[in-house]
Amino acid sequence: MKDYLSLREAAQKWGVSERRINQYCTEGRIAGAQRIGKAWAIPSNAQKPGDPRRMRQQGKIPPLQTPADGRLNHANLMPLMNTAFEPGNCRAAALAMPPGPRRDIALAEYHYFSGQPEAAAKEAEVYLTSPDIGAKLSACLIYAYANLSLGRIPRARFALDELNAALASAGKESPEFRAAAAFVASAGAVLLHLPMPDKLPEIESFLPLLPPGLRAFALYVQAHYLYLKKEYSKSAGTVEATLAMGASAYPIPAIYLHLVAVMDYMSLKQSEQAQGHLLTAWEMARPDDLIEGFGEHHGLLGAMLEAVIKPKWPEDFKRIIDITYRFSSGWRRVHNPITGHDVADDLTTTEFAIAMLAARNWTTQEIAEHLNISVNTVKSHISEAMRKLNVRNRKSLKQYMLE
Repeated sequence: MKDYLSLREAAQKWGVSERRINQYCTEGRIAGAQRIGKAWAIPSNAQKPGDPRRMRQQGKIPPLQTPADGRLNHANLMPLMNTAFEPGNCRAAALAMPPGPRRDIALAEYHYFSGQPEAAAKEAEVYLTSPDIGAKLSACLIYAYANLSLGRIPRARFALDELNAALASAGKESPEFRAAAAFVASAGAVLLHLPMPDKLPEIESFLPLLPPGLRAFALYVQAHYLYLKKEYSKSAGTVEATLAMGASAYPIPAIYLHLVAVMDYMSLKQSEQAQGHLLTAWEMARPDDLIEGFGEHHGLLGAMLEAVIKPKWPEDFKRIIDITYRFSSGWRRVHNPITGHDVADDLTTTEFAIAMLAARNWTTQEIAEHLNISVNTVKSHISEAMRKLNVRNRKSLKQYMLE
C-alpha cells in the first residue's frame, strides 16, 4: 500500500522489534494504523509512540491548546451530544457542522450512538493525539467505548488511561479544562461501574462550566452513580429535574437520562413509570437509529426491553441484543478484573434479565406478568441460569448480577 509501512519496515525505521510494533498497533497507539487480514499497515508519516507516563513526566506530550484567556472552547467536546436537533435529523446535524475536528468528532459520535463501533473507532482514532483538548478528550471517550464492542480491550484501556491522565494533569489548568477532564473521566468510570478516578472534583464544581447538552449528560452520569449507590429515588429525582429543565431538547443525553430512569423505577418496582420512560427514549431514538444506549443498558433495565420493545419491534430488538452481546463482553473484560466482581458472562440476555429480577426479590408470578409469559417459562429460565452459574438458590444469583 502506498504511503504505508509493514511491521518490519516500521520496526527498522524506529529501531524496535516487530513484536513491539504489533503491540503499539494493538493498543491503538499508532494513529491511522490499519489491520489488513493478520497484518498491520502503518502510515509512513506516523510518529514512534513514546512511553506516555515518561513523556508526561518529561513534558514531551504536546500541550493541549487552550485560548489565551484560559477559557475552554467547548466546540469540539462531544459536539453532537451538545446539539439540539429534531429526531430524524441526527446525521444531518453532524454534517451541517463546518469541516474539521468538530464535524469529524460529531460523525464519530453519530456512528457510536447508532451502533457502528468500527466507524466510530476509526474516526476517533485520528484525534487521540490532538493538541485540541475537546477533540482529544472526545476521541478518547468514543475510542474507549467503541473498542469495548470491538473486543479490542488493550485499546479501550489505553484510551481510558488517557482520560484519567488528563484529569490528573488538569489541576494546574483553567477551571474549564478541569471541567472537561472531569466530565469525560467520570463518564468513563461510571458507565463501566468502576471506582471514581482520583482527583475527581465534586460535580457542583464543574457542572456549571459545561454547556447545556453536556451538562445534561453529566447529570445522567451522576444519576447512574446514584443508582449504583442504590439511591434509586434520588437518582430518579435527578433525572426528572434535568428533563424538566430542558434536557429533552438534546436527544442523546435525553435518551440516556430516560434509560437510567427505567433502571431506577424498575428497582423501585414502579413498572408503569419505567415503561413510560422507556417508550419516550425509544420515540426519541428510533428515527435516527440511536440504539447503542439500549444495548449498553440492557441488563440494568429489568427485562423492560423484552416486555415492551420485543413484541412490537422484534427486528429492532434483535439488533439491540446483538449490541448487548458485543458490548457486554468487552465491558466485563474491563470491569471484572478491576473490581473483582465476577459479572456472569455465560447466560443468554433473557436468562440474565430474568435472573436480575429474581435476584432482586421479584416473585415468579411478578416476572411472568411483567414479561407476559407463563410461570413455567420463568422457572425454566431461572433454573437454567442457576445451573450455568452453579448456584442452589435465587439469593446466590446476586453475586453474578449487575449492581
